[in-house]
Parts: sequence; C-alpha cells; structure tokens
Amino acid sequence: MGLFKKKRVVQFYDKENKKPVIKVSICNGEQVAGFKDIHTGKIEEVMMIKSPTDLEHFKITYGIDEEIVKEY
Repeated sequence: MGLFKKKRVVQFYDKENKKPVIKVSICNGEQVAGFKDIHTGKIEEVMMIKSPTDLEHFKITYGIDEEIVKEY
C-alpha cells in the first residue's frame, strides 16, 4: 500500500560559507554530522550518526552528493 508515503523534503544549507563534515570523537568513536563554517571553523551539529543508514539519510536530507570529510 503506497497511499501514505513520507515525503522527502530537501533542506538547504549555505554552500558558500559552510561545508558538510562528520565530527568523530577519538575517545569512543561517536559520530555527529553537521556543517562547518569555513570562515570561523565552528561546527553546527545536526544529527547523530549511528549507522551507514543515518549517514545516507543526512546526505539525502541536505542534497549532498560528495564524500563528507571526517574531523577528529
């Protein structure tokens, strides 16, 4: 039954001033996806990444096609 499908809404971010990153903890390996301001270096955390499915959801939600850099 395909009557009540969830609509995927692509959200936008400032591509000129921010880049997508995954912040990884060196202590426990926790991963958080977000956007890093290229001028200040500040990271805006958006969602926790617990599996490859979460990462794909993040990419689809924000329309990201390229590989995301991991920062430790």
